[in-house]
Amino acid sequence: MMINPLSIMSTFVVMDGDGSAIPIPVNDTFFEDLKYQFGDFKGKHLISHFAFDKDWDIWEMHPAGDELVCLLSGQVDFVLEQGAEETAEETKVQMKTPGEFVIVPKGIWHTANVHIPSSMLFITPGAGTQHRPI
Repeated sequence: MMINPLSIMSTFVVMDGDGSAIPIPVNDTFFEDLKYQFGDFKGKHLISHFAFDKDWDIWEMHPAGDELVCLLSGQVDFVLEQGAEETAEETKVQMKTPGEFVIVPKGIWHTANVHIPSSMLFITPGAGTQHRPI
């Protein structure tokens, strides 16, 4: 069997509930393609890479499970919101050393403050992911 290396910069991976890993090339229609190929994403995780040069302009939340976020380069404060939106308390987790990671608990809203251009690896339970503006 011939196995060629892939780059997380251009190919993300869907981990299926049965343990299989399915590489998916990243393009302009990537997220629409995911929905078409995998439906509601129940029981699946997306392994992805994103680079950021500014603070996120959204909060996000994953109701299907914990998300792992690993800093590959740069410096980021990961902000976790706990409690009702109106009275929520924010916890900032500073990540400044490559390899540091945060496990965002299931159902916790989170965003990121980017101090210098940064690159992060995500392992995300995608089913039911929600977003809201900052």
